[in-house]
Amino acid sequence: MTMRERIASGKLFTDYCEGLPEDRMQAKKRMLAYNSTEPDALNKRVQLMAEIFGKATNAWIEPPFYFCYGTNIEIGDGSYVNFNCNFVDDTKIIIGKGVMFGPAVTIATVGHPLHPDYRGYMYALPVNIQDHCWIGANVTICPGVTIGENSVIGAGSVVTKDIPANSLAVGNPCKVMRMIDEHDRKYYYKDRGITQEDLDEEAGLR
Repeated sequence: MTMRERIASGKLFTDYCEGLPEDRMQAKKRMLAYNSTEPDALNKRVQLMAEIFGKATNAWIEPPFYFCYGTNIEIGDGSYVNFNCNFVDDTKIIIGKGVMFGPAVTIATVGHPLHPDYRGYMYALPVNIQDHCWIGANVTICPGVTIGENSVIGAGSVVTKDIPANSLAVGNPCKVMRMIDEHDRKYYYKDRGITQEDLDEEAGLR
């Protein structure tokens, strides 16, 4: 078994061989190029995203954006990543369609053994964020987590376990508070209602 195969299988590993340091250096160059783009250099950003990610994407990513390899990240169409997000992608980070990230979200696929004798080793477990999730500002998502479609993770949460679909989940550790339901179709914030008249007015201003 190669070191890359050990990483993919969740075994303990170190990352100083098999071209891994060179891959990370290439990623740092691409990251610097992306984060240095002018605000209106949209075509350049699209070109760089095609070089960074392991799969073509039609997402909007605000710089600065930080990652380890980039090639282990898949982002679905229509997803939005706000500024200062950190994706530690030693193994797969799979993000569905229409996912929204607030600023300063961290996705960490990597952990270390708790005992200090072995803490120089790492393990990596994939993270999967399914379609149409909203991940609030300053959320941390830990290795091996899956977040089900349409779910909302409240700002500042630390997600250590899977979150089911259609959930509102918050806290440290993050826990499901309730399911997203018809009430949320009628109200967008506390007692502030959603009406077709208001939506039509907003649409007319575009």
